[in-house]
Amino acid sequence: MELKQTLKTLCERLKELRIEQKMTQKELAKATGLSQSAIAYWETGQRIPSALSVIALAEYFHVSIDYLIGLKNKQK
Repeated sequence: MELKQTLKTLCERLKELRIEQKMTQKELAKATGLSQSAIAYWETGQRIPSALSVIALAEYFHVSIDYLIGLKNKQK
């Protein structure tokens, strides 16, 4: 999978997971210790999250990193 597609999948899945939890970006930021602006940039594909941020998101949503970045379609 190429990097551009991986980033697109990450953006889509991050937003989907957040909306499924009925959370705002601000609420997700507070819950994870990440910034709201970073989450907004990631969801729109304007920036690429660090590996540590991806880990934090996967842990928070109880999904695998492979799922977040599109290597697997099952959440766990």
